[in-house]
Amino acid sequence: MDMRQRVIVAALWIGVAALMAITLEPGVPSDAGEIARLFVVVVALFLAGVYLLDPKGVVTQFSDQKQ
Repeated sequence: MDMRQRVIVAALWIGVAALMAITLEPGVPSDAGEIARLFVVVVALFLAGVYLLDPKGVVTQFSDQKQ
């Protein structure tokens, strides 16, 4: 996976996180639904970071094995 593809995928994950963050109420989550949405935001931002930073070549190594 080249850098351009990784940036596009990371931007999509950031978009997912932004859409889910819009649905959150400000403050501490009070019910299970808000906690789940917060978890999705955190996971989406984590995945965006993985695709952008590619620690230890995880993304490029996996995509090279598939080809």
